Formats: sequence, C-alpha cells, structure tokens
Amino acid sequence: MRAKTLEMTYRTLGSTGEEVSAIGLGGWHLALKHVDKQLGMRIVRTAIDRGINFMDNCWDYNEGLSEIRMGTALRDGYRDKVFLMTKIDGRSKKEAAKQLEESLERLQTDCIDLVQHHEILRFEDPHRIFGEEGANEALIEAKKAGKIRYIGFTGHKDPQIHLHMLEVAREYGFKFDAVQMPLNVMDAHYRSFAKLVLPELVKENIGVLAMKTMANGIILKSNTVTAVECLHYALNLPTSVVITGIDSMKVLEQAFEAVRTFEPISPEQVKTLLSKTVHAAREGKFEPFKTTSIFDGTASSPDWLGDEPEHIQQLMAQAQ
Repeated sequence: MRAKTLEMTYRTLGSTGEEVSAIGLGGWHLALKHVDKQLGMRIVRTAIDRGINFMDNCWDYNEGLSEIRMGTALRDGYRDKVFLMTKIDGRSKKEAAKQLEESLERLQTDCIDLVQHHEILRFEDPHRIFGEEGANEALIEAKKAGKIRYIGFTGHKDPQIHLHMLEVAREYGFKFDAVQMPLNVMDAHYRSFAKLVLPELVKENIGVLAMKTMANGIILKSNTVTAVECLHYALNLPTSVVITGIDSMKVLEQAFEAVRTFEPISPEQVKTLLSKTVHAAREGKFEPFKTTSIFDGTASSPDWLGDEPEHIQQLMAQAQ
C-alpha cells in the first residue's frame, strides 16, 4: 500500500493491486448548473495535485458533459496521474459498445481503467448483461483490445439485487474487479448494503466503492450527523474508495479534512454514531435512491439500456 501523504491515504482496489486514493472525486457534480467549465477544471486538477487519484464518471451524467469536462481537465499530463472510472448503461452488447466508444472520446483517452455496468436496479439486469449478446461481452472484448482494464458494476436500489448480480456472475465464471454501492450512516439501518453485500465483497477480495455517503446532501438534512462524520463512517468500513460529489473548493477542502482527521473508529464509537441515525433511517426517508425512482436514470430513459435480447423478441413473436 502506498504511504500516507500529508493529505491523502491510499488503499488497494480489491485483487487488482491498484493503489487508489481513499477519497474519489464524483463526476456528476462537475457539470451541475452552478459549476462552470473553469471551476470544474480547477476542482479536478486541484484534487489530483493534492493526492486524489480516483476519478468517477458515467456515460449518462449531464448528457455527457461530465465526461467532457473531466476529459478536458485530464489533459496536459493529468491523465497519467489518475485511475479513471466511468459507467455505461447499455444492457445489450451493441449498446454497451456504442456507449463505451462515446465515453472514450469524451474522456479523451485510449483506455479507461475501470468501466462499470451502471444502475443494476432490477432483478432482470444481471441475465441481460451476461446473456448472449449481452453488455458484458462488449466489455470483455474491449478489455482484450486494451480499451479498458477492469470491469465492475454499480447499483443503489436493493442489496438483494447486488447479491443476485454476484451470483449470476459466478454462474458465468466471471469475477468483478469492483462493486459500487451506497454506504452511509442510514444504510446501516435500512436494506443495508453494508450488512448484506459488503461481507461478500471482502470475502471475494473485490474492490469496494462507496457512494451516496451523504446522498447528495439529503442525509445532512436529517440534522443527525455532520458531513465529516458521514465520510469517517464510510472510510472506517473496508472500502477501497469513498466517492464523494464535489461542486466547490469548499467541499473539496472538506474531503481532505475528513482524510486528515480520520482515525479508525472502535465498534463502540460506531454504535454511538449509528444510534444518532436509527430513528431517521426508518422507512428510507433519507435514502430516496432506495425508495423512489427519482435517482433512476435508466427508468426515465429506458432507451439507454438498448434492445431486449433478440432471442427473447423471437420467442415473443412466436407466442403471438
């Protein structure tokens, strides 16, 4: 493991051997309405200069603008300093390959370090991805071609769907390099990824990517915990990277403060921290990504998934 610097610590990404910063920079925030091109570039380059090397993004973030801005910021030698991750929504091989090529172009790179199947929210997603002419075929081919290095998946809806994705992958003899999921002080009490999925990832030595640590600030609205407490909780779990959205220099400084002040939290301290959120966590009120479709981009834009498998379409036609 890379030595701790004054401002950042580094952890190993599962079985890949890659050294990644404990904090990752979330790409969605780089193209929000109040973040202009210049600020986006300043955030990315300052983060890298101070030790953050894990960059998060997605093909669908802000209609591609997030990837475009990150690609621009990674010019002038910055690309070689980071571990670059993005996500694709396509479930079919054809759509996944198309989206990957677009991401490569926007990010201005010949190779993306980690590409993840995005928004695994439905129990049908795993078999669509791993079936004949499914998206994973596209990613495996891209890996062989040197366009990507590692493959993972993400999701925010239900830990049982994550477990199903891992099970289907095993059935196909495939092991993911990384998995991204919500890990926060509310999750511990409600449909918990930390309780159900995290132990499986640790057992299989799969890189753990934490997201929605503050749920885009929604968890802070509960008035139960601070932003730094949220980050400390996620850093205390066996995570490789805690991805956090950064839309200002102040929030970037907050991320570095969390790393500088982090010390391992004892089980008793964790219990005390979680006792502050147990009431607010009921029914998932402060985790709407689990309980509503508001965060489900592929629900509002199902065309991103691509066509249903051809053999299913044929069966449907024969049945009519």
